[in-house]
Amino acid sequence: MDLEESLEEFRSHWRNEIQGAQSGLERSPARKRRRSGGSQEERAGYGEPTAWKVLPGSPTRGNREEGQGSRYLEFAESLLEEKSIPVLTAPTPLGETGEPTSLVEQLIDDLNEINDIPFFDIQLPYEIALQIFQFLGRKELGRCAQVSKTWKVLAEDEVLWYRICQMEGFLTDSRLSACSSWKKALKESHSNESMLRMNWKNRTGAVSQLHYELGKVLSDVHSCDGVVLAGYTSGDVRLWDTRVSCFDAPHLKATSDLSDLGQKLPVSFVQINRSLAVAAYENGTIDVWSLLSGREPIHHYQHNQKIQVLALCPESTAIATASGFQIKVESTDERGFWHSASIFHTQKLVNFLHLINGNGAHPLVVVAAEEMVFLLKAEESEKVLHSTYGHPVTCLDVSSTQAAFGVKSFGWISNSGNKIHLYNLQTGHCVTTMGNSTGDFTCVNLKDSPPNLIVTGNRDRRVRVHDTRCNKSVCSFYGHHLGVSAVRMDDWKVVSGGEEGLTCVWDQRMSTKLWEIHARHPVRYIWSNSHCLITANIPDDKNPRGASIMDDDLTAHRRHRGTINVHEFSVDQRSSESILPICTSSYSEITGYNYNIGLTVPYDLV
Repeated sequence: MDLEESLEEFRSHWRNEIQGAQSGLERSPARKRRRSGGSQEERAGYGEPTAWKVLPGSPTRGNREEGQGSRYLEFAESLLEEKSIPVLTAPTPLGETGEPTSLVEQLIDDLNEINDIPFFDIQLPYEIALQIFQFLGRKELGRCAQVSKTWKVLAEDEVLWYRICQMEGFLTDSRLSACSSWKKALKESHSNESMLRMNWKNRTGAVSQLHYELGKVLSDVHSCDGVVLAGYTSGDVRLWDTRVSCFDAPHLKATSDLSDLGQKLPVSFVQINRSLAVAAYENGTIDVWSLLSGREPIHHYQHNQKIQVLALCPESTAIATASGFQIKVESTDERGFWHSASIFHTQKLVNFLHLINGNGAHPLVVVAAEEMVFLLKAEESEKVLHSTYGHPVTCLDVSSTQAAFGVKSFGWISNSGNKIHLYNLQTGHCVTTMGNSTGDFTCVNLKDSPPNLIVTGNRDRRVRVHDTRCNKSVCSFYGHHLGVSAVRMDDWKVVSGGEEGLTCVWDQRMSTKLWEIHARHPVRYIWSNSHCLITANIPDDKNPRGASIMDDDLTAHRRHRGTINVHEFSVDQRSSESILPICTSSYSEITGYNYNIGLTVPYDLV
């Protein structure tokens, strides 16, 4: 009974409020309309019971709003009289132009009014959200981590950062087990890369030379991933691994028939890849060693004449040698046995030779013989890429899909200078022609250059970087007095060597010289990566006159032998390692007593 009495008291109180609001609304507007001279019909229409319009939340006056308001009045009266409650439908929202808005626009307006972000919280599973986040980079993931706690957990997932480390090339086999956080590993890698670039620019690091015994003149040098192979006029072949702290030079033994002659033959060419080391001697002999089996040669074959060019495939166990007008290719079969894969014959002497992997089982041979460039493959007829009578090829370099070579011009055609031709090896057509210099192109680097860029060295003492997309020279450096002999570049720097023995490091984007180092003999070989630079100064005269290098005269020997320099710019390289031992000695040591102390800087122990 108490509940019914309280409910009846509430209803009566509500009726009194509605009637009071209705009576107040009828009196004041009616008096205003009498003063304004309104008609009786208007006063009668305005005096209808519309007290519901002044209630909180009631719609505004209008034809359409009054029709909707009558429905609200019916709903309120049904609540008071305990009748059946009618079903109300929400009115169609109107836009700024008065037309009904779409559900998408209404949803956007509702989301704009919400402060919280209802995304990836409850509705979307974690695995699906992770699949969406994997398309973001490291910058986008850092921004997403600042949105909310849920997004922070997603943006710092180890799977995402492992994928980024793999895409940017910082993932190594040694870090798979040692790394605790891939995001931290990526941050350290970028920091080390920045420090390495700073060390390159400031020439901060250790410089060492690969020494060898007396009485040996350097003949040829080649390297692969920091492993250096060198051949000498005495017939010795040495191998260094610059990736370890202590450089050891194991001696690779020659074949037994050569050692039985009593006098070793000079080495003409050497080549090395990840698994093999090859050396060619002056009498046409070729020795092949495996870097995994030992110092004894695993294969040996002979040419009747002196070998002119030696090539080793970087990705496979295929060797190509040119002797006279014959080109011979040796490789291993499926069981690992060596055999002669193919033999080619040319009409002219071979000047340059490169070997790459083909689409099939046989390797692809690119040969430059005077003014002709051939594309050779086993069981197929020879294909001539380029041939211009009287315009010899001066340099050649090959990548997996393209070949770049310099062509010398004698000026038979007006305004026709020396040029670089770029050919596609798959189609055999010329892609572009670059350059128009007066000097001969002496060296070109294609396979190690960034995409769409080629670096060349010219006899006019300039180093040029060409863009294959616009056929123009992006930048040009002048710093060698006797012509450029070797070039190499990466995404930000260029390393060049000259005939006068000068090695220069250039900043490609700033077009400035960072630093240089000088040696006696011409720079014939350059290899570099992110933290190491290897240069070889090979003398032109292998049999010098006026000094006997077989004696114990160190001065005469160092003057004629040639040098191999290793520059280490690693982050963990201590600065004290680049200082000579005399500079770190104290007064008590004998080594520091006989030297001028004022020149020993820094003198840390004093």
